[in-house]
Amino acid sequence: MTSATNPEGSKTSRWSWALGYLALLVVSVGGFFFIRRCGMTLVAPQTAPGAELFGVASGQKKVDVLLHVLLALAVIIVVARGLGALFSRIQQPAVVGEVIAGIILGPSLLGRVWPNASAFVLPAAVAPFLSVLSQVGVLLYMFMVGLELDFRNARTRRHATVAISHASIVIPFLLGSCLALLLYPRLSSHDVPFTVFALFLGVSMSVTAFPVLARILTDRGMHRTPMGIMALTCAAVDDVTAWCLLAFVVSVATATEMTGALRTAVLSLVYVGVMFVLFRPLVMRMMRRLESAATLSRALSAAAFVALLLSSLATEWIGIHAIFGAFIMGVIIPADSRLARELSNKLEDIVVILLLPAFFAYTGMRTQIGLVSGGMQWLLCALIVVTASVGKFGGSAVAARLTGLSWRDSSALGVLMNTRGLMELIVLNIGLDLKVISPALFAMLVIMAVVTTFATTPILHLVTRAPGALDAVPPVVPPAPPRLGRAAG
Repeated sequence: MTSATNPEGSKTSRWSWALGYLALLVVSVGGFFFIRRCGMTLVAPQTAPGAELFGVASGQKKVDVLLHVLLALAVIIVVARGLGALFSRIQQPAVVGEVIAGIILGPSLLGRVWPNASAFVLPAAVAPFLSVLSQVGVLLYMFMVGLELDFRNARTRRHATVAISHASIVIPFLLGSCLALLLYPRLSSHDVPFTVFALFLGVSMSVTAFPVLARILTDRGMHRTPMGIMALTCAAVDDVTAWCLLAFVVSVATATEMTGALRTAVLSLVYVGVMFVLFRPLVMRMMRRLESAATLSRALSAAAFVALLLSSLATEWIGIHAIFGAFIMGVIIPADSRLARELSNKLEDIVVILLLPAFFAYTGMRTQIGLVSGGMQWLLCALIVVTASVGKFGGSAVAARLTGLSWRDSSALGVLMNTRGLMELIVLNIGLDLKVISPALFAMLVIMAVVTTFATTPILHLVTRAPGALDAVPPVVPPAPPRLGRAAG
């Protein structure tokens, strides 16, 4: 007899889920503190590899900034869209081509083979301006990601969804923290505490790119299948958890003493409570009134953008980065509301076509593939890729199998959750800005993000081409295809 007809069985099932989840939390927290204890005895170099690249633009000669910024944006858009279209033709997410376009335009390729052209198109003096444009683009992008998240489908198989998504974070987080024991003495500096380094490396291994995953599923016609819906739901829960973890890591990294970290933690909880307990019900009531309105006024859009900016300003002031405020502001607006749809439609082209390519180019300017030199460095880079893939795939697949999915379906879900893309680059740029990771490690992690995202589609094709694949999950009501996934992938 199933638990659906047996209340006692249902009660036992709930207890087993609760105990299993508690065990996962205890093991993850205990495991990290054990790793931290081992890492406290490690000694990092006085200067991290490539540390001299921080602030490299400060001594450059003056140029006509507006001219070069306009030229740079034109070149960036052409190259990014061209490579994005090329990669789409070979069944890859366009974001892979756009990321590679940024690397090509940076010092790793163009700056090496044609330095004069690189100095003219992307002089170091434009880096601060591209930085501002890219940060505004990332804020708007994270707002759009929040607008797209719809947790209504999480009610179906919610235990399985939570278990899979959190296992896909805990396992790679612990493996990344373990990897920090090896990387800290070689790729960090004595200015960075081991605890902060290990926390950040764990988070960087745990990210899943919800929009890129949505694009892959849409391209393959899987977004309405039971597996596609479960993958999107798991990725959504994964995103929220990962960004909360990142906010915690940033607060630890920026706090100068324990009282500062405690203040940041308390203010963060207050901020989240105010947004979800006080502000979200007001937004929900407003959305119900707007559904009957003929059109949405520009004043309402202006109010939404002001709220976005104030939310970002609040989290930046708290010390957990402005992108967290933008993301939360998007989450509290119902994904199926008219306001969410109109804001996404208004923002999509300007963010995806203009601002995100600027972010890719800025990332490319900061990525020095040449810093990964010698057999040992490339071996460490390969180890990072393997650790990230094994942790994400293994955590997702094993958890999915334990919740009742077949090994084939579990493997497909594990492959999908290993997609990183743009979300990973956002995390890495935050780490580089905070000087938690060195330029050499930044380059290795960018390579990891590109490789894992690139590998998703061909491996998924191998897993799903067998007859009967992806049919084991009970069907649910299909959502509409994610708009952001179609554009930003």
